[in-house]
Amino acid sequence: MVINYIIYLRELWDTKMKQLLKQLLSRRVIDRLQQLNNEVDLAAIRVVRRSRLLTVLYYAFFSSGFHREMLSVVNGRYRYYQSQVETNPSSFMLRRNIHRLEKGLCMRPRRDVFAESYIAETVDIFSACIVADVLTGHEYNWAHDVLAEYFSSVGFSPAIEQARDSFAHALALSNFGDVDYTNKPFSYGSASKSDINLADFKALCENRSSVRWFKSRPVPKDILDEAITIASTAPSACNRQPFEFFVFDDPKDAQRIGGIPMGTAGFSQNFQCIIVVVGDISAYPFDKDRHVIYIDTALASMQLLLALETCGLSSCVINWPDVERHERQMAAELGLEPYQRPTMLISVGYADETGMIPFSAKKVASDLVRRSQ
Repeated sequence: MVINYIIYLRELWDTKMKQLLKQLLSRRVIDRLQQLNNEVDLAAIRVVRRSRLLTVLYYAFFSSGFHREMLSVVNGRYRYYQSQVETNPSSFMLRRNIHRLEKGLCMRPRRDVFAESYIAETVDIFSACIVADVLTGHEYNWAHDVLAEYFSSVGFSPAIEQARDSFAHALALSNFGDVDYTNKPFSYGSASKSDINLADFKALCENRSSVRWFKSRPVPKDILDEAITIASTAPSACNRQPFEFFVFDDPKDAQRIGGIPMGTAGFSQNFQCIIVVVGDISAYPFDKDRHVIYIDTALASMQLLLALETCGLSSCVINWPDVERHERQMAAELGLEPYQRPTMLISVGYADETGMIPFSAKKVASDLVRRSQ
């Protein structure tokens, strides 16, 4: 709270000073002062870049660029650990551990006894999530079926037998009804295969463009929901899926939210629908995982863009740089917790055929691939 207030006061001071300078000084003088500031900052970076300690001091006292991220990570870790003991747990740990069990069940050769170190924890959080009613039907079926497969396959040990009894007790608390035992590992050969060929997929990817001009036509909710469901099939670390899609499909709301980021001036006024992709750092207990939300949301978002394209809907990814005043405004609009971070925005709609789109030349394999010699 104190750090947030200090950052707020510093930003308020910077904003007021900029406004005052604009009133008192000419554009030429302001540009020169900005140039001098950049030169001083570059000189400082040249000095501190070789020392971790000096780098830490630089970002502690001379730049607030990482302050919000640090606060988010600390709050995310706190929420992760609190979710294990509170009456309102999250399902992130359960999803992680169920995925770990799946990998153990898929191992070749499969060990007779495995997961002893975390099976009790997994069943306990499964039970807590049932009691707190925080699981979706899909989550419950998946966790139930994998746990059932695990206990029917694993060998004997006292820890496993105790967890087995706890699992039976947890099932007695459930109100989800019958399950079909299909939400568990399966052989690759039994999976259905897509008939989409490389040429068709290439055409889809090449035809998708960043569209900034849309018709005044509503985006159907059912199509958008189906595209987001398809996006959710993207891989994520330990299948945690630490993200949500905040959808604003009223044009007035879309244009207000779409006007918050930098870089949308001049075209946000025609947005028909905007999606704010938000990652949840509380899915992870360790500092080292703080960037996973950006990877996972990017994977899901790319599938979303392609799914939208197949539905005749165009899109544009809007960059979301970590700028404190924009972060604070977006957090207020969406009602975000400190550990929830916007990672990007996506505008969606039916393209105006007369609207121009950038050519945007892309690199090819020969520009990008580095093979070992």
